[in-house]
Amino acid sequence: MPTRLHGTIAAAATPLADRGARLDEPAFGPYADFLVRAGLDGVLAFGTNGEAVLLSLDERRRGLELWLQAVAGRALVAAHCGAQTTADTVALASHAAEAGADAVAVIGPPYFKLDPKAQRAHLLAAASACAPLPFYVYEFAATAGYAFDPAMLLRLREEADNVTGMKVSDSPWDAFERYLLEGFDIFVGPEALIHRGREAGAVGAVSALASAFPEEVAAVVRDPTEAGAARLAELRGQMESFPRHAALKRVIGWKGVPIRPDVRPPLRDLDAAEIVALEDWLGREVGAHAA
Repeated sequence: MPTRLHGTIAAAATPLADRGARLDEPAFGPYADFLVRAGLDGVLAFGTNGEAVLLSLDERRRGLELWLQAVAGRALVAAHCGAQTTADTVALASHAAEAGADAVAVIGPPYFKLDPKAQRAHLLAAASACAPLPFYVYEFAATAGYAFDPAMLLRLREEADNVTGMKVSDSPWDAFERYLLEGFDIFVGPEALIHRGREAGAVGAVSALASAFPEEVAAVVRDPTEAGAARLAELRGQMESFPRHAALKRVIGWKGVPIRPDVRPPLRDLDAAEIVALEDWLGREVGAHAA
């Protein structure tokens, strides 16, 4: 029986080099060590925070293999396999199963607003391609451009035995709550909602913030308080005040991991003034919590 995801999962950044033109293969090992040492339960490779839709299929396949080698069984590795077409999504999901991933997640293909019938066909094809691996629907209406239909999801679970749960990144709470569906393991995406999600039965969180602040997020998932979630919301707000992908990579590097701030265009790195502001904030942040 495959192991189901649980606890705190980092929506990991993807190490890149040459201004984002290629994978930075030597950085995967030290970055995985950083996340594992923090006590995380798993890593989501190539999600939104991992710049997945900007990478080629070959890069995503190779990158997943690098994640699996680097984590080496010390935590679970879930592969986000969402892509623009069903064929590409199926190819990535099939590779994830062959490569030894612990789970697959799929977001709705962006740009075209899919109706429930098209949503179901897409997700069913992806889940079938990786069976019997646990399959997780990745709900993020703001990114996909539409929300998954809850009734469709309940039908999908009846049709595919490996449909296990969902990562829900919608907010505010009213948008999140509609996906607390019977029989689904729910993971909270928005850090500000971790306490409410856990109180309502969510089994954990898949967090972009955990890619750079793993201990802080794991602590709130273990002890989900309103104050803890509010603190994570503050941290997330700071990251969102900069180009987020590059800012998180700079925080990871600032913490001693040999990862570059390189991102795949059209994402961009911080400019000189933003770098100064981020490093100033980091210095004050560490000082405040050391006092």
